[in-house]
Amino acid sequence: MSQRDFVSAEEVAQRAGVSRSAVSRAFTPGASVSEATRQKVLRAAEELGYQVNHLARGLMRNESGIVCLIVSDVATPYRSALLRELTQQLQIAGKVAMLVNTDRSDGSVDRALQQAIRYRADASIILSGLPDKSITQLCLRNGQRLVLINRDDDQPGPLRINLDDHEAAGRVVTAFVRAGCTRLAFANSEAGTPSLMAREAGFIAAAKAHGLDVIVERHGWTGYEAGKVVAQRLLTRRERPDAVFCATDLLACGLMDAARHQFSLSIPDQLCVIGFDDIEQASWSSYDLTTFAQPVVSIARQAVTWLVDSPSPNRLDGHSLKLHAELVWRGSVRGG
Repeated sequence: MSQRDFVSAEEVAQRAGVSRSAVSRAFTPGASVSEATRQKVLRAAEELGYQVNHLARGLMRNESGIVCLIVSDVATPYRSALLRELTQQLQIAGKVAMLVNTDRSDGSVDRALQQAIRYRADASIILSGLPDKSITQLCLRNGQRLVLINRDDDQPGPLRINLDDHEAAGRVVTAFVRAGCTRLAFANSEAGTPSLMAREAGFIAAAKAHGLDVIVERHGWTGYEAGKVVAQRLLTRRERPDAVFCATDLLACGLMDAARHQFSLSIPDQLCVIGFDDIEQASWSSYDLTTFAQPVVSIARQAVTWLVDSPSPNRLDGHSLKLHAELVWRGSVRGG
């Protein structure tokens, strides 16, 4: 047979000596077809190099099988770990992931979702806390199922998956108090996402309950360099903090390096540090960072299971899941 761009189901039917509909049934799970006929079709398909056009088949049922992942900061360790788990779970579920890498503006996310809609994506998962809440309505109006991760949208329809950031921050204060720390600080970025702000608010509230004040410093976006800048601001104060809770591990890594190399501080003897995310670098011996582990496997499984089991794209009984973050004790806090 000469090289072709594709092999049709009709050609498979002719090679197998069966009808065109028999070929379709042979490749449809649960369809009525004898085992002998199925085997003849499979042998013919293998000989001809035939592949089922799942996209075309899905569009006939008004389902493309495409799930759009709307994400910014793809290169950050936590985000890449979550993407890896989500794509694996989607592949297991027989779905196709469409990754849309956005910048930090709401306009770019809006354009990305419009692109996903044009490709007739069945669903979208938004991994960023930045886009405006009207984005969810755009998805729902176009019949998409929607999962929101680490966002505070309260509109009906989507599945919302969040961590109990406020409660986790309270555990940080307890750990610092047990370590004998009295001058507390919170290191944050200026991203202002719901999860970051919930950690900040929870930390301040828990500290207040212990009769302690909190110095808050925010700078730039949530990365290593921002942590170094925040360290410079905090550690040059007259009343230098003896404990810092960082909104993410990347901030903590930058802060710890600055504390040691610029200010010659010993961690945890002179400065206790706790982060959030439990990225791979947190376990490196140079950081040995006490931190909260994001349950990325559970987040991905919950998201994909809900999308797959959702009986209708227009359902309005979406709900919220609040997951627990485990505190991973390492050497950056005294008495851990």
